[in-house]
Amino acid sequence: MKLVTPTALSPAASSRWYRGVSRYQWLVLVIASAGWVFDVYEGQIYNTTRAYLLDEMISADSPTEKQAAVLRVGDAFLGIFLAGGMVGGVLFGALGDRWGRKPAMMLTILMYSLFSGLTYFATSLWQVGVLRFLVSMGIGGEWAVAAALVADVFPRHARAQASSVFQASSTLGTWMATLVALAIGSQWRFGYLVGVLPAVLVLWVRSRLEEPAAWKQLDSGPPRKKGSLIDLFSDVQWRGRAIGGILLAAVGLATFWGVTVAGQNLAEDFARRGGADPAAAKSMGTFAYGLVQATGGGIGLLAFGPVCQAIGRKRAFILVHLLGMAIVPFACYVPNTYTQLLFILPFYGAFTLAVHAGYAVYFPELFPTRLRALGSSVCFNGGRIIAAVMLPLSGYVKQQLSPNLPLALSLLSLTFLLGLVVIAFMPETKGQLLPEEESSS
Repeated sequence: MKLVTPTALSPAASSRWYRGVSRYQWLVLVIASAGWVFDVYEGQIYNTTRAYLLDEMISADSPTEKQAAVLRVGDAFLGIFLAGGMVGGVLFGALGDRWGRKPAMMLTILMYSLFSGLTYFATSLWQVGVLRFLVSMGIGGEWAVAAALVADVFPRHARAQASSVFQASSTLGTWMATLVALAIGSQWRFGYLVGVLPAVLVLWVRSRLEEPAAWKQLDSGPPRKKGSLIDLFSDVQWRGRAIGGILLAAVGLATFWGVTVAGQNLAEDFARRGGADPAAAKSMGTFAYGLVQATGGGIGLLAFGPVCQAIGRKRAFILVHLLGMAIVPFACYVPNTYTQLLFILPFYGAFTLAVHAGYAVYFPELFPTRLRALGSSVCFNGGRIIAAVMLPLSGYVKQQLSPNLPLALSLLSLTFLLGLVVIAFMPETKGQLLPEEESSS
């Protein structure tokens, strides 16, 4: 099968980004997106079922003590999940650069699907914690390899839009997790059993994917280490970009877990104030977050590609950080009813989530082919560690200001301002060759 390198088409080859994209490049985007869809499902199924999971696993002397324990353990599991993503991201990102994108992607998909399925049989909190860590290792690794693969294969003029489509496919994963959660109710174990299905995707990856031409060419040139963490951080250029990427991702991940996901709690709060009983309010919150808000989030992710292609990567990051900070207090204080909130939640999802498409677009453009999967992974998953540290702070703010959730979320949305500081020190990559192409031209 003939491969098309990223430089095969000039940026000005067509005013429409998808012109000149080959069938194989579309296939790569579909496969990468399918892996990411199930990635997100594995993460979101915990968010949509954890109330039932933790209620079954945790026993306490009083309802108040149990509620406190559920909140404490729930945040601890999120921290475990973020840490696992970092470990898996570095490990499989390095393997993706050394062994190739194809075997690394196969391993990560098998890992997160297998350990998700085993969660069905968990009988204690420590078992759930270990399995969530292992699932997140696969998730963290798969994103890095898939994002690097899309950047490797797509031509320069289409790279940003293709990467945004890849990232936006996460919406399908959120929809799947929401619909499954609504269907199974308190039978949370079945949600994790469904997580075994992505293992079938490995057969497709094995039969259809080929290694990118740029990665194959590494062996024909001067001998250079591939996927080396030492090389990544010993070179001042790559080190600076990696550290900047980590901090940039930390802002987005911290706001995702502290603000974006809390859209579900905000909707529940509005539903309860409107007279809904606790069970109905929980379902209404799940629907509002997993379908209404997630749809807006998908639109925001799709929009990031054209925006950053039009105004540049840095200006696009600045714009979405400012919009994210502005929409949170608007959603918290402007609507008076649950129904009114539903009209605002798509914008809440779009503006707080759009920045994540920037990571898929931007991070692979910062590093050469031999370090692309590892560098992208270190940026995205390194941000998970900082975000994990911020989770207790987020929980503390919400607890201290309880029951004033709107005020807590509005204060937490100020985290977006930190992204403006970070992006000021990062390079612009719009319309530029990838680092390795640059050095060989």
